[in-house]
Amino acid sequence: MPPTTRMPFTPRAGGLAVILAALAGCAGAGLPSAQAAPAPQQAQAAPAVNPAPAANSAPTPSDVWVHAGRVLADPSTGRVLTEQTILVREGRIVSIAPGYATPPSGEAVDLRAAFVLPGLIDSHVHLTDEQGPDSRINEFLKTSADLAISGAAYARITLEAGFTTVADLGGDAEAVLALRDGTASGRIPGPRIIASAGAVSVHGGHGDANGMPRALADVLRGSGVCSGPDDCRRAVRERVRDGADIIKITATGGVLSQTGAGLAKQFSDAELEAIVEAAHSMGRKVTAHAHGVDGVNSFLRAGGDSIEHGTFSDADSIRLYKAKGAYLVPTLLAGDFVVREAEKPDGFLSAFQAAKARVAGPMMIDMTRRMHAGGVRIAFGTDTGVSAHGDNAQEFALLVQAGLTPLQAIQTATVNAAEHFGLSAEIGTLAPGKAADMIAVSGDPLGDVRVLETVVFVMKGGVIHKR
Repeated sequence: MPPTTRMPFTPRAGGLAVILAALAGCAGAGLPSAQAAPAPQQAQAAPAVNPAPAANSAPTPSDVWVHAGRVLADPSTGRVLTEQTILVREGRIVSIAPGYATPPSGEAVDLRAAFVLPGLIDSHVHLTDEQGPDSRINEFLKTSADLAISGAAYARITLEAGFTTVADLGGDAEAVLALRDGTASGRIPGPRIIASAGAVSVHGGHGDANGMPRALADVLRGSGVCSGPDDCRRAVRERVRDGADIIKITATGGVLSQTGAGLAKQFSDAELEAIVEAAHSMGRKVTAHAHGVDGVNSFLRAGGDSIEHGTFSDADSIRLYKAKGAYLVPTLLAGDFVVREAEKPDGFLSAFQAAKARVAGPMMIDMTRRMHAGGVRIAFGTDTGVSAHGDNAQEFALLVQAGLTPLQAIQTATVNAAEHFGLSAEIGTLAPGKAADMIAVSGDPLGDVRVLETVVFVMKGGVIHKR
């Protein structure tokens, strides 16, 4: 999905946060009040973990005792525990113990008939928008405030679908950063958000203001558009200044760009090296939207940390992924969606978009199969916002179609994605001291991964958002 362009809008300081807080007060009627959460953590390193209350400390009236029939506490092991009590206090897991303990105080949650696992992580979303017939005109009409309000609604939908952490890659910086801070403070119901604060793109490439008169392009072009190594360093540093947790670049052409510039490499090697060096020197990981193999491999050689899409990756890509320790985020759901949309006689894709969708989309599952067989590390990501918010879990079935087992698919959205973002000390497993992010489903996702498409219980940071 191309990074968002928008009409200029400069709210007063804190304006978007105020708007989002007011919106949450209306939309959240009937939901438990969200507890205060720690400030957003940078994606480049494991965050400082607030110490969990001691397991032998006195029970409190706010304790939550989750009685879980089956628990996949650590997906890296595949071990399923049965008849467990998970004690949650002050937003963190205190203990996981056999049997159904009788709570001396606090609240008991009956999930004895359910399968409990860690909150899911989607490594690639666009929370403030959703592709549709009005997407093109909305580039000219929607302000950051409009996008933030849409994002608040989509964030809640995403959380209730079981995704307690997401990475928003390329969305409107002002809107997404306000949304990130609003969900972190507990004022907005939504997942923990890792934000790129826009994207770094080349002039005329994927992410620039394409398909419009030059006078409008000059107005709508974001500050992340650059040419030349020094200018691209500037673009990275401005993303960090704006508050980015991670740097997202568009290393190749994109399917949804309003241009016929293809899907191949768009940055020079020198520009890629400058971007990675600038980001790493400021403590940020770099992820690259990349379809063409020239862009994939050049970015990996430059020391990039992960690839989004990776459609035309080859045997050299496998070697580079493994040598560099980089992650692949395949976004199979986006590929599946754009192919289906391109084949509709009344679909909303432009001729440029539909032509590229027909080329790239059908290749993504086979690419993922080859990368997985070659030992490339995979993190779950959907590019949701291309497809509908709340449908994120449909990615699991596509990963299984690409050769992963159900357990391996679950690992991509838990332990793998947590490691990808440097957050393994905080999320990805259920363990004492970690954030109390957990979900439950009625069936067995190790037998049928599609049961993850219907989540019956969601807790994020000790706050119950769905049951």
